[in-house]
Amino acid sequence: MSRKDSVEVKIAEILLKINAIKLNPKEPFKWASGWNSPIYCDNRTILSFPDVRNEVKEELSRLLIDKFGKPDVIAGVATGAIGIGMLVADFLDLPFIYVRPEAKKHGRKNQIEGKINSSQKVVVIEDLISTGNSSINAVKALREQKIEVIGMVAIFTYGFDISFENFKNEKLKLETLSNYKTLVDCALKNNYINSSELEELKSWNKNPSKW
Repeated sequence: MSRKDSVEVKIAEILLKINAIKLNPKEPFKWASGWNSPIYCDNRTILSFPDVRNEVKEELSRLLIDKFGKPDVIAGVATGAIGIGMLVADFLDLPFIYVRPEAKKHGRKNQIEGKINSSQKVVVIEDLISTGNSSINAVKALREQKIEVIGMVAIFTYGFDISFENFKNEKLKLETLSNYKTLVDCALKNNYINSSELEELKSWNKNPSKW
């Protein structure tokens, strides 16, 4: 097994162990989009476990440097990636900013919080990739300020076809620590689900909006 594959498995097993990811094909969750889903992912749970957050922080930092080199600034996508983004920035001894979904309606009306110049290069940290829309929205806000976005690093992706299309259309390179296929395979191996539930989970992933 390559190091990449072993990291994907390790992170998937961690997310399952701390209940950051819950699998329940029999009683699906309802997403904000209206989709029914047999999986719910809340990577903010990572922050509550010091050993886990250190592991994730170090693996994200290693992946970031390996794929993109050291940027000038780390940016987190609000709100889910603020915590883990700050940990990565601290680990790499880099400045940190975060990007809101939209500009504030009061005060300085910022969408980008923190100090960054248009001449600087940034890597964006995300906790979770579903369709990719909110992540790309943050990247667009940075690009509108003439900030060069080198790429994005995330903890986990559902691997939806639409997310691949969205990132391709934006010419944005995405790297993730783990992914849906690895996760469900680990869940079966570690008895979180049975084989029939695995097939249900695979079916959902192919066409989540119609499931």
